[in-house]
Amino acid sequence: MNKTALRLTLCSLPLLSISNLATANDLNSARNVEAQIITQSAQSQTRINKSSDKAFELKSDIAMLEQEVANLEVYEKHLQAVVANQEEEMTSIETQLHQINATRKGVVPLMYQMLAGLEEQIKQDKPIRIETRLARLDELKSLMPQADVSDAEKYRRILEAYQIEMDYGLKLGSYRSLINVGSDIEAEQLYLGRLALVARSLDRHQYWSWDINQKRWVAVDSTLAPQIDKAFAIANKQASPSLLELPISLTPVTQIKDPS
Repeated sequence: MNKTALRLTLCSLPLLSISNLATANDLNSARNVEAQIITQSAQSQTRINKSSDKAFELKSDIAMLEQEVANLEVYEKHLQAVVANQEEEMTSIETQLHQINATRKGVVPLMYQMLAGLEEQIKQDKPIRIETRLARLDELKSLMPQADVSDAEKYRRILEAYQIEMDYGLKLGSYRSLINVGSDIEAEQLYLGRLALVARSLDRHQYWSWDINQKRWVAVDSTLAPQIDKAFAIANKQASPSLLELPISLTPVTQIKDPS
């Protein structure tokens, strides 16, 4: 009986060993599977994280591109406004050029007319600084055909000459120049606007007045010599301004008779 039981026990031991071995293998396999699952899960999470980061980067890039597009639209509108303004300016400039050309065609003849009028004025006027005035007129005439001088500058110079002519009629001045009193002599001359033009010899012994009707110098009564000397002193700032008595060089005005 004991022998039989011993045999059964001995026979059961291999079966238990086989069963335990099978269980161990299953555990190892399960552990390997679990490890693989964990590894794969980690890899999947890494891929998910990378995909999420990439999606965030793409979203940021899209936002930047949208902002650039908006900026470009604003800049395009700005350029369109600039181009439109430039086109308006070009149109305005072209209009002005046409006007300038038309004006120039009218200004050039006008300047020649002004020079002719200036020459006539000098010829008919008293010979106040006559050499200087004629030299200025000749200079203006020679200036007109010069291509390197603008029409605006020519016009300005002519207006300047007219202003100088006007000033002669408003000022008191004196200068030295030749006068013809039978022969040419150097004398001191004085003008008070266009009211009076007188002269005296350098030794102050002879005095003359310009006769506008005869267009020549005529001797002045010696009683006026002190007044003429006084006028020269005032003109040369050697005396204070005061009342003067000078011979008048004016064309008499013809009186119109009353028909009644």
